[in-house]
Amino acid sequence: MKLIVFLCLSAFASAQAPEWQQAVDYKMDVELDVTTHRLKGKQLLTYFNRSPDTLAFVYFHLQFNAFQPGSMMDVRSRHIADPDSRVGSRIASLTPDQIGYQKILSLRQNGKKVKTEIMGTLMKVWLEAPLLPKKNTVFAMDFEAQTPLQIRRCGRQNREGIEYSMSQWYPKIAEYDYQGWHANQYIAREFHSVWGDFDVTITLDSRYTVAGTGELVNADEIGHGYSSANPKKNKLSWRFKAKNVLDFTWAADPDYQHETAKVPNGPVLHFFYQKNEKTEKTWPLLKDITVKTFQYLSNTFGPYPYDRYSVIQGGDGGMEYSMCTLILGEGTLGGLSGLMMHEVSHAWFEMLLATNEILRAWMDEGFAEFAGQEAYANIFPGFTPHLNAYESYFKLVNSGNYVAPNTPSDFFPSNAAYRTGSYVAGCLFLCQLRYLMGEDFFKKGMLHYFDKWRMKHPGDDDFIRCLEKTSGMQLLWFKNLWINTAQKIDYALEPPVAEGDKTRLVIKRKGDLPMPVELTVTKKDGSRELHYIPMNETFAVKPHTAPRIDEPVWFWVNPSYELVLPIAYHTIASLELDAKHELADINRRNDKIENK
Repeated sequence: MKLIVFLCLSAFASAQAPEWQQAVDYKMDVELDVTTHRLKGKQLLTYFNRSPDTLAFVYFHLQFNAFQPGSMMDVRSRHIADPDSRVGSRIASLTPDQIGYQKILSLRQNGKKVKTEIMGTLMKVWLEAPLLPKKNTVFAMDFEAQTPLQIRRCGRQNREGIEYSMSQWYPKIAEYDYQGWHANQYIAREFHSVWGDFDVTITLDSRYTVAGTGELVNADEIGHGYSSANPKKNKLSWRFKAKNVLDFTWAADPDYQHETAKVPNGPVLHFFYQKNEKTEKTWPLLKDITVKTFQYLSNTFGPYPYDRYSVIQGGDGGMEYSMCTLILGEGTLGGLSGLMMHEVSHAWFEMLLATNEILRAWMDEGFAEFAGQEAYANIFPGFTPHLNAYESYFKLVNSGNYVAPNTPSDFFPSNAAYRTGSYVAGCLFLCQLRYLMGEDFFKKGMLHYFDKWRMKHPGDDDFIRCLEKTSGMQLLWFKNLWINTAQKIDYALEPPVAEGDKTRLVIKRKGDLPMPVELTVTKKDGSRELHYIPMNETFAVKPHTAPRIDEPVWFWVNPSYELVLPIAYHTIASLELDAKHELADINRRNDKIENK
């Protein structure tokens, strides 16, 4: 036992993510012309270099530029084997008044002009003077943007009639960390951002209601009303503030219905949607379901720290942002609830942890998928979570097109591989860890992870060490095999041999990825025995509440394991591996033998 504890603590103590991280403070004042869909703005950005490095240049994301014919997003969509139907060739057909762009009209650092170079959705800025460690600098920018026709996540006039979904709308400085600059072109998948504070004023036509990140600090000054006699004076300015968030997102529509609900001992929830025959029955019910979702997620993974969150009809499906989500609002209550739960789960698994989802989309999408499914099962009794995840995983694996989940999100060879590698494999990663550790240790590990790494950009090793510390088990081997390879789990039962009052049984490991094995013996009198066969890499066995028989350890290099049951075969009704179907075993047809 001393050896086990030593190994566990040694692994936990090594190779932690660095303690420093950059910080930003944005002050923006923008005005949107709802006739041209163009936005002009001023940005004052204070950038804090908390790294030990001297910086000679910085990068900004200009993600609206992706919505232009010939952009990387356009080309990727038209050449990938299975293009996203929401994108397809739509970018290529945009007209000049439908495209998106962000133009930098002026940029100064500490009052002095700086040299810039724009390439696609990135702008490189050579600093007027090097930015030393532990120092900060101020960028003053004037910019203009055109809001693209809604195609993917951001844009105007979405398919449900929402006028503006304003995500990725402002020039945003890129993340710099111990790996250097994360200057990734935007092709419609994931993000990586800097923690910071936002003070944003948005001016537009007074007919519009605005929803967004943070707190509306001038709510008492906002009044609606429009006079066609003097439209130039019919504008309102909405001012939002948010502290310690990853980005700022907003949406606007003249027909938004605004409602609220309070989570007990938690945030105030805001709901913005168009009330019509497709939403009038579902959205009022969604409020209570969202309250219950926040309660479940806070109790299960850790408390939500902000005092508000907004569920906003907009976008082109569902997408998470700081303190809010944009989701399509029409459809059944069940579908709307499931979408909301997945996106709200991102408030924990991305927006409060900020893993690098460009490199590890499975830690973002997969963890949110797991949490959302668990929340759904908790709120809607009778629902069995993760069935679709197992089925999707088996389908892609058996097609031969499965690739390692740690593939950077933009470089998956197909959208199907991306969806399975990030959403499905990340979700099943947690399911397999729960199988390895047991329910109690798994829950404690997830709480410890959130508590320790909240707002610190953890990596995959940081996560697995939290679970190792709470369980006393070695788990790094499993993370490396499941995440960094395409190895698969497959165990099979060989035909048993009757030997008088005993039964000899051989279990074959046919897959590359070893796991502990559970064998259920069901007797003809209806009684059952659970035999647990530990695997040597864990250096421990998971705890159990129900009776079980612990067998000798299986060293994974052995392709088979022999077990002699002190039970006459004629008294056995069936033998089954993984009777609860918790393992991601790619061939369950060879897991059960019935003695008829």
